[in-house]
Amino acid sequence: MSQQKIPATVITGFLGAGKTTMIRNLLSNTNGKKIALIINEFGDLGVDGEVLKGCGAENCTEDDIIELTNGCICCTVADDFIPTMSKLLERENRPDHIVIETSGLALPQPLVAAFNWPDIRTQVTVDGVITVVDSAAVAAGRFADDHDAVEARRVEDDTLDHESPIEELFEDQLTCADMIVLNKTDLIDGAGLARVREEVASRTARKPVIIEAKNGVVPTSVLLGLGIGTEEDIGNRKSHHELEHEDGTPHDHDEFDSFVVDLGPVADPVAFVESLKGIIAEHDVLRLKGFVDVPGKPMRLQLQAVGSRIDHYFDRAWASGETRRTRLVVIGLHEMDEGAVRKAIEGLV
Repeated sequence: MSQQKIPATVITGFLGAGKTTMIRNLLSNTNGKKIALIINEFGDLGVDGEVLKGCGAENCTEDDIIELTNGCICCTVADDFIPTMSKLLERENRPDHIVIETSGLALPQPLVAAFNWPDIRTQVTVDGVITVVDSAAVAAGRFADDHDAVEARRVEDDTLDHESPIEELFEDQLTCADMIVLNKTDLIDGAGLARVREEVASRTARKPVIIEAKNGVVPTSVLLGLGIGTEEDIGNRKSHHELEHEDGTPHDHDEFDSFVVDLGPVADPVAFVESLKGIIAEHDVLRLKGFVDVPGKPMRLQLQAVGSRIDHYFDRAWASGETRRTRLVVIGLHEMDEGAVRKAIEGLV
């Protein structure tokens, strides 16, 4: 067995930034590398895993895709991630590279720190942390509502704190990055992109490489092979939580809630999507994603929503023996009225 450490790439980013799309493109262009993929899905529905298992990549089979669905990966490192990594490393046919997609709600810092555990650090190194950013959302101020005004008032009053947990999470993901991918640049103009670059750069004192992408298309040679060894530098990339609560108190993500809505067939997907936009806007849903059963169509309709922007397309044929169904996972802030959102969505079919 080779003693060379297996490189692992951590791909993080806020909800709907395009991580899964980027990874799907990566898996289709592995240049012969055998890739193992670990996915941390937030909520009860493993949507991302199903999307990636349908990509048909020769060097990343269904057995090489491992889903962690027991909660946020940064909260379950010891109970979930470490045992998963150990089993992966015990395989006779070990991967050439490991790619880890974190949940959009995960802090990357605890995960990177886990690579310093004795049983892992001798066999695996963090090739790099890649943070994917939804450029269109940032350009619209989704993560920094009137940021300048808040900062101006901060100068006057040191006790003022208007930063939401979402903003802190966004900054923590940027702080941990070795490379930042500004995705969805085709949705904004040059001036908007310049503002996004400035905004993203202002959110971290570190100076990671920043690149641009459309539709999550980034050459595999750019994403893999950074050779950073990020676990060695994790002490210089502390999150807000680490800086404010360095007493070892466990953190949680109680500010976020998620639930799954099961529906019947959707006869008119266009009307369904338009109606969902209104529900999302009314109830301030952060993220909605899943699969839709369209009668008469042999393929499954995939649906991904970030705010009121919804992408939908037929991703693959329903498998033989597979139960056709419509399932959506909804993610929002803790104060989101689950009952009202569920009732509204169920009323569409």
